[in-house]
Amino acid sequence: MGFGDLLEQVGSTGRFQILHVILLCTPILMMASHNLLQNFVAAVPPHYCSAHSNLSQSQLSPEETLRITVPQDQTGKPHRCQRYAVPQWHLLANNETSNLGKQGKMQDDVDAELQGCIDGWTYNMTEMSSTIISDWHLVCNLRSLKQMGQTIYMGGVLLGAPLLGGLADKYGRRALLLVSYLLMAISGTCTAFSTSFPLFCLFRFGCGMALSGVVLNSFSLIVEWIPTRVRTVVGTIVGYSYTVGQLILALTAYFIRDWRWLTLAVSLPFYVFFLYAWWFHESARWLALRNESDKAIRKLKSVARFNGRREEGEKIDTEMLQESMKNELSCSKGSYTALDLFRTPHMRRMTVCLCAVWLSTSFAYYGLSMDLQKFGVDMYLIQVIFGAVDIPSKIIINVTMSYIGRRPSQCGALIIAGITVLINLLVPYDKQTVRTCLAVVGKGCLAASFNCCYLYSGELYPTIIRQNGMGWVSVMARVGAMVAPMVLLTGEYIPWLPGLIYGGVPILSGVAAIFLPETLGIPLPDTIQDVEDRGSGKSSKMSPKETIILEDTQANLLKPVA
Repeated sequence: MGFGDLLEQVGSTGRFQILHVILLCTPILMMASHNLLQNFVAAVPPHYCSAHSNLSQSQLSPEETLRITVPQDQTGKPHRCQRYAVPQWHLLANNETSNLGKQGKMQDDVDAELQGCIDGWTYNMTEMSSTIISDWHLVCNLRSLKQMGQTIYMGGVLLGAPLLGGLADKYGRRALLLVSYLLMAISGTCTAFSTSFPLFCLFRFGCGMALSGVVLNSFSLIVEWIPTRVRTVVGTIVGYSYTVGQLILALTAYFIRDWRWLTLAVSLPFYVFFLYAWWFHESARWLALRNESDKAIRKLKSVARFNGRREEGEKIDTEMLQESMKNELSCSKGSYTALDLFRTPHMRRMTVCLCAVWLSTSFAYYGLSMDLQKFGVDMYLIQVIFGAVDIPSKIIINVTMSYIGRRPSQCGALIIAGITVLINLLVPYDKQTVRTCLAVVGKGCLAASFNCCYLYSGELYPTIIRQNGMGWVSVMARVGAMVAPMVLLTGEYIPWLPGLIYGGVPILSGVAAIFLPETLGIPLPDTIQDVEDRGSGKSSKMSPKETIILEDTQANLLKPVA
């Protein structure tokens, strides 16, 4: 008897599992709201230098004041970071008589003495009532702080994965999930009431850490209470929960235009999640592996009662539980570290290629998703489109992985994504529809690449070191997400450089993925020697038992990325 048999005995797909999955997936709906929140709370409104203080009592209209105080940039719009040192009164006369043409005005702009925005900035707040940009004047010389804020948030996601994930192995999934919900609620609330940009970054860092804890522990609790045969379906549900969350963010941001209230709106629900999470049952599998058999039996009996199988649950005892956990206990005795991912030739090549795939996928994904204003389209609409494109993308990649193979699917998704980004560099800025369509295709391919990453990596790494391998490549993904916002800063000096980097990196990693072995229909490796044998050309067909094990690995399919 295995642990799965015990789960069947108490009811593996009963009322408990249905309610359990629903309650755990609900917070995942809000995760995209925090991952992509920067698009709305840090939206950059149109702005220009405020007028000279001695003009405050003048009878000029706002348009006339703007004309005599702020020069035009090369696009004919008010310059964002410079103004005339003294008001240019003659421009009013020139405008009235229309004797001075456009060239004359530009010549006046060149000849007139300019200065920085000494008296601050004036913002056009038609799209948002307030953002962190307008509140703390993160423009001109401070404009790079916008990208730094997102990088700091992703740093929290990076640190939270090993910290909260490691603590969960020691103190339990349920306990750390409760901590993560509370940390997200408190950090999000404090973010909304931040009085300075450093405090904003500090609390956003806490939100990033909490998000990692929610992702890791929610998914662990889900898969450890359901049978193997439905894990792929449930994994798909979890993945689409994140997709729907992107649409919820767009809807919420559309109706809440103040960044503080928007941050509160996506953070307050976590207080509710924290309260009802006390009902969650700790993983009986984890309790048994921790030699807490009595607690594990109590949890199993509780699930049996909830599912209407009280009599079957009462039959479970310590001996039956220990017998069911023999295989898991024997597998957990091995001692392996991340260094084992690089000790042997084929493991080393495989790990390097997977690191490139994960880093580039996350890097380009967040590079495209985190600067919606650059497309020149309504940012609420583009957020809906970017979220909706994940739905067909995930369906298509599932089909290609099943019929064409994992390797060509992974390579194709990355290379096509990179090509669409590079083509976008050649499209004129005024062709907004074409630029948006190309960006949507690229983002869909990157979402598909993420799906493929989880399944493909789980099949490539051997059982004895699979968790270490998945943890390592996940760290690479978070590094890519951290670096992505900072690359946008290079566009201040070379406008086309960010697009070249965002497009070139996925293409290079798509080429690197060619050197990975195909796993479609191949048995899952159990040891490092199995990987080396596979790399040497020794392979076999998948047995029925290994097919069941594969379904267990597919539980990671469509898992949302933190």
